[in-house]
Amino acid sequence: MIKIFALVLSLGVAVTIGPAHAGERPIVVELFTSEGCSSCPPADALLAELASRPDVLALSFHVDYWDRLGWKDPFSSREATERQNRYATLLDLATVYTPQIVVDGKWQAVGSDRGDVEHALDVARRSLKEVPVTLALDHGQAQIKLGPGGDGVSASVLLIGFDRRHVTAVRRGENSGRTLAHVDVVRGIEEIARFNGSAGEIEAPIRWNSDRIAAVLQAADGRVLGAAVRDAEPL
Repeated sequence: MIKIFALVLSLGVAVTIGPAHAGERPIVVELFTSEGCSSCPPADALLAELASRPDVLALSFHVDYWDRLGWKDPFSSREATERQNRYATLLDLATVYTPQIVVDGKWQAVGSDRGDVEHALDVARRSLKEVPVTLALDHGQAQIKLGPGGDGVSASVLLIGFDRRHVTAVRRGENSGRTLAHVDVVRGIEEIARFNGSAGEIEAPIRWNSDRIAAVLQAADGRVLGAAVRDAEPL
């Protein structure tokens, strides 16, 4: 059950809070990929490079529409495909494809095209939107502080669980015989609340066993307004 509280944390609560000052939030880079796609490994490698940058929150979404073509990606999900389909509508694209990178919800490029991806990152830096977001984890709960900001825009508060690294020996499909490495693999995504520009605090359960947790504030037009990330609590 999701609870919304006043913008005050009780003294003594054991939390870890990330920075949320203006200009400090990471740029969100989403890769839509699949182990069944022979064009995707170079994009997976490029995302691994981007993930090492302190100003980037990298997220690898494995779509499921390749699963029927010889190899079922163990990290694929319907949610990843639905998210990519939504971007196709928001960005006025004729179709979805892999590998695709979406930067801060507003710019996209072929995921293996380093020049286009770097250009999208440069544009995103110059257009950076910032609503303060802090994230704390406490006994299986995510505690998120938001705002104020965004000029009253309606936005979704997304909670995302992802793993640092996975390696797969692919036995069938276009990548048969290859060993593929992935970073920041999304294991679950959930909209936990709505944001209208007013300061507030949200608490929600973490539903995935994953290495890291991110909170992303995303407007209805796709623009990322704020983000924060934490390492998951030890089991």
